[in-house]
Amino acid sequence: MSFKSTCLSLSVALALSGGVFAQEEVKVGVGSKYSYEEAFAPLFYTKNGNEYRSASGKPGPKYWQNAVNYKLKAKLDPATKHIEGVVELDYTNNSPDNLDFMWLQLDQNMFSKEGRGSQIVPLTRSRYGDQSSAFDGGYTIKSVKLSGGKDLDHVINDTRMQVFLPQELKASGGNIKIQIAYSYTVPDYGADRTGILSTQNGDIFAIAQWFPRVAVYDDVLGWNVQPYTGPGEFYLEFGNFDVEITAPANQIVVCGGELLNPQEVFTAEQFNRWKTAANSDETVMIRTAEEVTAGNSRPSKNELTWKYRLLQAHDVAWAASTAFVMDAAKINLPEGKKSLAVSVYPVESIVENGWQRSTEFTKSSIEYYSKQWYPYPYPVAVNVASNVGGMEYPAIVFCGSKAKGPGLWGVTDHEFGHIWFPMIVGSNERLFAWMDEGFNTFINGLSQKEFNNGEFYRGPQDGHRMAPYLFRDGIEPVLSTPQNMQERNIGVLAYAKPGLALDLLRNEVLGPERFDYAFRTYIKYWAYKHPTPDDFFRTIENVGGESLNWFWRSWFLNAWNLDQAITNVTYTDDDPTKGAIVEIANLEKMVMPVTVEYTTVSGKKDRKKLPVEIWERNQVFSFKLPTTEKLQSVVIDPDKVLPDINADNNSWTGQ
Repeated sequence: MSFKSTCLSLSVALALSGGVFAQEEVKVGVGSKYSYEEAFAPLFYTKNGNEYRSASGKPGPKYWQNAVNYKLKAKLDPATKHIEGVVELDYTNNSPDNLDFMWLQLDQNMFSKEGRGSQIVPLTRSRYGDQSSAFDGGYTIKSVKLSGGKDLDHVINDTRMQVFLPQELKASGGNIKIQIAYSYTVPDYGADRTGILSTQNGDIFAIAQWFPRVAVYDDVLGWNVQPYTGPGEFYLEFGNFDVEITAPANQIVVCGGELLNPQEVFTAEQFNRWKTAANSDETVMIRTAEEVTAGNSRPSKNELTWKYRLLQAHDVAWAASTAFVMDAAKINLPEGKKSLAVSVYPVESIVENGWQRSTEFTKSSIEYYSKQWYPYPYPVAVNVASNVGGMEYPAIVFCGSKAKGPGLWGVTDHEFGHIWFPMIVGSNERLFAWMDEGFNTFINGLSQKEFNNGEFYRGPQDGHRMAPYLFRDGIEPVLSTPQNMQERNIGVLAYAKPGLALDLLRNEVLGPERFDYAFRTYIKYWAYKHPTPDDFFRTIENVGGESLNWFWRSWFLNAWNLDQAITNVTYTDDDPTKGAIVEIANLEKMVMPVTVEYTTVSGKKDRKKLPVEIWERNQVFSFKLPTTEKLQSVVIDPDKVLPDINADNNSWTGQ
């Protein structure tokens, strides 16, 4: 357009500003905190896509991550609760940087009196520890050396160890093997991640965070050296695990991985039952309650070494006990593949709807998620009854031994849901708990509806009742680290709020078809990789075909509230036969689409759904309903799916 044409267009626009353009009246909501300029600001992302992470949300053409394989040998002494171990780590540097040193995680050091995690535990009750505890744990590192070679200089600081390399580990494929000998005493209660449960037939050892593990070196932060203090869980590199665990022969040892020597560690009868279970859709008893106290239910040896292998995982955990009842059944996976659901529990857990249903729950949960989202990748799925209320590791989870009925279903389904987040999609739990807990909470809601024709389904959530819980005063944004939020808020910010956000994104914004395809694509893109929040946001937008900066700001980036209100209802020309005009306002800073249900005086009901764009340049918006008679009522959000903090202004009743 020429300069002259531009000036002419501007003159016409100014001339019309008192005429045609004046017909659009901008209304301001009285007392509204809402700013459409802020909610819909165009610049959401703070950085552009690059060769490592594409603007489309997928890994870039030069995406890289480092890898580590572990060979682990450990011995359990149940009497002293002591573990002696040796770990050989085989580390490959796929980054574009040469590395002078490596950082390792020593999570057990949190349970030392000198550990930061122990020192910051509050006087009040905490999931992560107790100031009055006399336990003083942590690792004893006996040696750090090149495999079969020289000792390596190292420095231990709290839950981290820096290992100095004899020469630079070269970029793009440099490899090193390091061997570490260590020991530690298992805490009775290890921040609800690991621990020891006393039962009438012996202790149950739930063993996790049990060996030095390599920290992640990535393209986002370089070395991820956040200390372990309890709330933030794990961020680890993927690789393969070969595990050998030696224990007294009266112990049954289960591990997240394929059991390589079942004939050596089971009796002949148990081995036959194990093979039967691998092909049975019904639960098969491997060791019955009656057999727990029978001496012939274990091989007549002093000790046994259990050998396991787990591939393409970022951690491994195990459990051991003389008290285990054990059962198992086949898991049916896509493309004719199968896995094995295994449950171990004490006789005390056999109650009505108790742990004897654990394998049924495990099987159903994994079969559903495998079909709906992504195939389960591991040869077993082990559920362990313990004093850990609920904690997940690859192919094995720890759940409370007293759980039963809907509680046992819920914790089993939740912990195995974590196989998809963060065991397959390896997000950084130390920084972004919502990317595993929140995503998992969301998929749990769908699974609950499916299990056994909705046996434990409690019905849809009431968003209006949830609002005070989600939006209480002073609560932090979801995009806070778990260490940087009040412990009482973790349940809201890591679980409930992001879980509800995804549910609403699916059902109220994108629709199930678009959302499910985008969510599956996210899992496919980032399986066995390390996504960031931006990678998730970009994937959903690009695959779902929607700009969602307003949604991410409202639900994740800020601690905004939602309050949609009906402010007025009139009739066109005061004539109900010509239609009704409804005026609504957005009074708080969060924004969502609007669903309106209206009922006429004759009892007819209908609905109108308005897209979120009505708020893109308005605090107040008016729209017409095609009525031919008076209205009895008008209601916003009639199904109560939105967490509206003031439901009193959601309805209008005719005179």
